[in-house]
Amino acid sequence: MSVHLFGVRHHGPGGARSLLRALRVLEPDCVLVEGPPDANDLLPLLGHVDMKPPIALLLHAKDDPSKAVYYPFAAFSPEFQAIRFALENNASVRFMDLPQAHQLLADPTELVGARHASPNAETESDASSDANAESDDVAADPLGWLARAAGFSDGERYWEYLVEQRRSDEDVFAAILEAMTALRLESKMLEPREALREAFMRQTIRQAQKDGFQRIAVVCGAWHSPALNLEVADAKADAKLLENLPKVAVSSTWIPWTFGRLARSSGYGAGVTSPGWYAHLWDLQDSSSRNVVSHWLTKVAHLLRAEDLPASSASIIEAVRLAETLAALRGSPMPGLDEMNEVSRALFAWDSDLPLALISDKLILAETLGAVPAETPTVPLVRDLEAEQKRLRFKPDATAKNVEFDLRQPNDLERSVLLHRLRLLGVPWGESVGSSGKGTFKEAWRVQWHPEFAVRLIEAAMFGSSVLEAATQKVLEISSLTSHLPTLTGLLDDVLLSNLPNAAQLVMARLEAAAAQDADINHLMQAIPPLARVQRYGSVRQLDTKMLEHVVSGLVLRVCIGLPNATASLSDEAALDLYPHFLELHSAIQTLEQPSLLEAWRDVLQVLAKQLGLHGLIAGRASRLLLEQGVFTAEDTANRLSYVASIASDPNEVAAWLDGFLRGSGLVLVHDDALFGVLDSWVQYLTPEAFIAVLPLLRRTFSSFEPAERRDIGQKVKTPKPISVTRANQNVDNARAEQVVPLISQMLGIPS
Repeated sequence: MSVHLFGVRHHGPGGARSLLRALRVLEPDCVLVEGPPDANDLLPLLGHVDMKPPIALLLHAKDDPSKAVYYPFAAFSPEFQAIRFALENNASVRFMDLPQAHQLLADPTELVGARHASPNAETESDASSDANAESDDVAADPLGWLARAAGFSDGERYWEYLVEQRRSDEDVFAAILEAMTALRLESKMLEPREALREAFMRQTIRQAQKDGFQRIAVVCGAWHSPALNLEVADAKADAKLLENLPKVAVSSTWIPWTFGRLARSSGYGAGVTSPGWYAHLWDLQDSSSRNVVSHWLTKVAHLLRAEDLPASSASIIEAVRLAETLAALRGSPMPGLDEMNEVSRALFAWDSDLPLALISDKLILAETLGAVPAETPTVPLVRDLEAEQKRLRFKPDATAKNVEFDLRQPNDLERSVLLHRLRLLGVPWGESVGSSGKGTFKEAWRVQWHPEFAVRLIEAAMFGSSVLEAATQKVLEISSLTSHLPTLTGLLDDVLLSNLPNAAQLVMARLEAAAAQDADINHLMQAIPPLARVQRYGSVRQLDTKMLEHVVSGLVLRVCIGLPNATASLSDEAALDLYPHFLELHSAIQTLEQPSLLEAWRDVLQVLAKQLGLHGLIAGRASRLLLEQGVFTAEDTANRLSYVASIASDPNEVAAWLDGFLRGSGLVLVHDDALFGVLDSWVQYLTPEAFIAVLPLLRRTFSSFEPAERRDIGQKVKTPKPISVTRANQNVDNARAEQVVPLISQMLGIPS
């Protein structure tokens, strides 16, 4: 009866290759793998022909799916290959880590006392604070310590050299065990959770021995391997440490994973930075070093050629030779990814970062989404979604893609509905990027599937067993918990776009009740635009929008009645907050194309344009909207600006009016000489102090213009021409007017 310890890094083709070679020699009858025993029943699925890594084992608390943990596997993960080996050779295979039934608790170590010393550690009272700090560093980054001792810059590079780049058949696991044993001697303390985990692993090994297995292979993280030596561990102490641990009910399943989530940048601590490169090494594990290098650089050349970048066959040959030379100079067994990137930069990228970014995205990361068999246990909601994806020929993909739907086509319409329903369930598989044209029949989305959506679907399963049922129940719950008018309006918009008829009536009733009680003009204004869009374009989605007409009309009329009073005395902050809702409301009313509502809105705009004391931002925009609709003529507008920009006006108020009037477009200044003349005259008469005060606001306004508009306005200022400013009444008695000029000048403080 023998136990063989194989310390590995969780993802690495060199380690997986060496492990398989060692297992073939050992021919174990039992394989124990670091992983959650809660999922032992799922291990046989790893041998299924439809199981395509990358994949992940997902475990979550049954009563709270948000408490979840992932165990990712790639084809080049040693644990994955060890399990596959056991299944193919009829060996018993089990997970041996501390069950997630205990680990998913907030912190089970709080229930078992203070920190526990490792088997060869000093007592806590004997260890100095400096020693503890040093031991924490060793435990946190053991490979880093080995790397520094060997003269490497970091642990990743050292492991690459020691394991991943090895092409010989020498056994590396004895060396790893010896190195980790030495490092653990320097680690004075062991974290409580780690002590529990290693105690459970040892107990699992002992159980395998009791079950009569003769050749037991133990595959674990390299750091744990010394602690699993049963000769230096006390079975009674392990049993006592593990007794009476609290636990929760746990569910588990396999889910597709991605290389992007496998990468270290995803936040998974045991990830790898270059899964595409590792997959390449694994695929060519039995090839010579030169074949590995030449195939990779050929992939680089093909990728660049596809992007119309030069990459000749001669460059590939030269790159292979240069990579081998670099590796030889650095004492490496074979060129690694660093050498590949350096020669790619030198020979393919012409020292530019752009081709290297492409290589990193498409080859080094090489985003890939795995697949799991249909037999994998999961919640009914996930099964229903998979059936819908298959029916609609809408396959999830880990790579972000832009798709366009023609809503006149039934299949495209149903795809859009599915994406909207999933967004209601908190699964944003697609992000709407608007319509792709002038018509309303086109809808553009950016779709990308993320592995964590699996957890969100499990969380949403409490609402129903199908996407339709779950989305409907989720809407009913949200609507029952809020009376906030904009929230209900947005929810109704989502309900109609998601085609949830059973929820629409209830949300509509909640909306009407909330609208009747809500007197906040901001809320009323925010409620109208989404309903107006649905009412105007609902026919595209085959929606019955008649039930919306009286609600929308009532909201618009209430806003028209209450807006003048609500805007009577706005601060700068309040005006800025109201401004975007004001514009959206105007656009929504124009969209409705209902004469009665358009007339009521134009009347309100005229009131606002002439209302004394109204903030200039709103008054200026009201005048601009009236000009665009033909209610104000150019002469009316010039007179209005002339009045606003009189010498007695506060320059800051004038600048605010101009900001509202001009923001977003300067064409009116380019084409209307009278308006331009009034503005030009106002600027010329500003005192230096006033000009400095209003300059930031004016610059912000003009920065919103298109470059061509700014250029034309600048040219107009540069080459002035006589401008005739039209006045409403030209019948002025100059002689009588001159008599009052001295008095008015005195009143305004102007020297005579």
